[in-house]
Amino acid sequence: MAKNRETEVYTLLVQTGRGPGDGLPPDAIGAALLCYSSGRDEGEAVRETVAVLKSADLVPLDVTSYGTLREREEEGHEIGDEDRALMRRALDDNAVIVAETTVLKEGDA
Repeated sequence: MAKNRETEVYTLLVQTGRGPGDGLPPDAIGAALLCYSSGRDEGEAVRETVAVLKSADLVPLDVTSYGTLREREEEGHEIGDEDRALMRRALDDNAVIVAETTVLKEGDA
């Protein structure tokens, strides 16, 4: 019998391209989205995040995981109260929370 994993929240940075109806400014070439996503493992969190973003007409191109809250704390990341509250919400609601959006324009490094 498989071990039942506890649901955790993963911090993901998703780079997106453009899609019809994505809501980004006309001069944008995409966006970088900082997301908190719940899942039993990293793969599930990534799959759920990609599915949610696709349903919003965004085009996920690349996903970088920064791990769980515990993993980030072990690596010395400072995590503020607001981010902790968003992580708790993602866990409580079994949801994907977009915590920050950075619009990318031509020439951005």
